[in-house]
Amino acid sequence: MRRNRWNAVKSILASVVCAFTVAGFSGMTAAQEPSKAAASVRVELNKLEAAGENCRTYFLIDNRQQDPWRSLKLDLFALDKDGIAAKRLAVEVGPVPGRKKLIKLFDFPGLSCPQIGSVLLNDVVACEGAGASREECLAAIETASKVDSVSFAK
Repeated sequence: MRRNRWNAVKSILASVVCAFTVAGFSGMTAAQEPSKAAASVRVELNKLEAAGENCRTYFLIDNRQQDPWRSLKLDLFALDKDGIAAKRLAVEVGPVPGRKKLIKLFDFPGLSCPQIGSVLLNDVVACEGAGASREECLAAIETASKVDSVSFAK
């Protein structure tokens, strides 16, 4: 009788250990797999130049995923050197083919480049092809700046 109980206990312990092992490995796999939306598009403030009374901004868009973005409309704010909102601009940077880099140019009207201290990606106004919601699209964007004196963040 004792032998049967011991075998039953060993069997239960083996099942519990197996269950924890499987759960641990499946959790590790899920943690190691980045979400599809995670930083799948990099939007970089690449250059600023004067364009009459306007500041022309050059944005490098790098779609790192295979799937295209048919539309990606961004809500941008130029902030002055004191961090005060100076100009707002809604821009369409799409379509962006999969695994493609491209440059888009936009002018901040009536704002000279030396006035800009930073650019803020405030929100995603619309997107198609990257996520089910604006929040997912915003989460999928990584921001960067090549302009030493002007940061670009979200």
